[in-house]
Amino acid sequence: MIKYMQTSTFISYYTYITKTNTLNLNYIKMRRIIMEKIKISVIVPVFNAEKYLKMCLNSLVSQTLKNIEIICIDDGSTDNSLAILDKFKSKDNRIKIIKQKNYGVSIARNNGISEAQGEYIGFVDADDWVDKDFFEKLYNAAQKYNADIATAGYYRRGKILRSKKLNYKKEEKITNPTEKIKAVYIPKWNYIWNKIYKRESLLKIDIPFENGRYYEDMIWLVKVIYSLNSLVTVPNIFYHYRKNEGSIVTQKSKKHSDDRNYAEKEMLKFMKEHDIPMLLPCKNAEKLKISCFGINLLKVEYYTPYTAKYKLFGFLTVLTVRKVF
Repeated sequence: MIKYMQTSTFISYYTYITKTNTLNLNYIKMRRIIMEKIKISVIVPVFNAEKYLKMCLNSLVSQTLKNIEIICIDDGSTDNSLAILDKFKSKDNRIKIIKQKNYGVSIARNNGISEAQGEYIGFVDADDWVDKDFFEKLYNAAQKYNADIATAGYYRRGKILRSKKLNYKKEEKITNPTEKIKAVYIPKWNYIWNKIYKRESLLKIDIPFENGRYYEDMIWLVKVIYSLNSLVTVPNIFYHYRKNEGSIVTQKSKKHSDDRNYAEKEMLKFMKEHDIPMLLPCKNAEKLKISCFGINLLKVEYYTPYTAKYKLFGFLTVLTVRKVF
């Protein structure tokens, strides 16, 4: 019995137990978390992301909300991404790895949704990261307001495109379909990754990501925002979005341009079909593009439901058009 053990013997015994069982105790701790109700399933599509993947995963495994699962879908990476995933999984059983051929990010996200067990679903790109309390604050707000969606601000970082910080002003529940669309409207807030979505509600509306196109998330989001019952905005927490040379938004190929135009047309079509009163400024904005020798001189950088801004060479505001009621 330990209480009769000599001091030196006890110390040796304790040291042995500590050295041999540290990993086991960590395993038991993580296993207990997994066995509890999973609050959020975080879906991370991964393709040749070795440069930034560790930072992304570190931000997820260190979340203050512990009852999460991290579903990483390796989309046929040819770099060291899969090895990085395996190493993180060996230390944290909340990480799940799905391997697929290079089918693209849409199939990866769809597969992630199919595997998810959490009460809510969130998306994180493999080269981005989130605040330490990002998912806890989103989850708490969603629970507080019984909302299908909780949405946060984001911090865009990049050398190619200038950095920009966007933040909601207050915590607010929104149920009106048009007001929900306005709260996350293109392109100021139109991203899937600074939000969480109630999994049960997503499965009911059954809107998959369209395969084979860039900007497919723009179409997906406007349909999901409209279809789900309620949304809550959450201020002062941020998703950190890295815009680098490999980002879709920096690509200039014909397919990128065609897919962007397709996505915008599909969104406008959807809004028109559902009588969302924000089409006029968007249509006018698209018509007023001036170019010379193939170079865009005057174009829209962004627009809101009732405001269109035109910028010379993409950065100097020369015209602001607002709809007056």
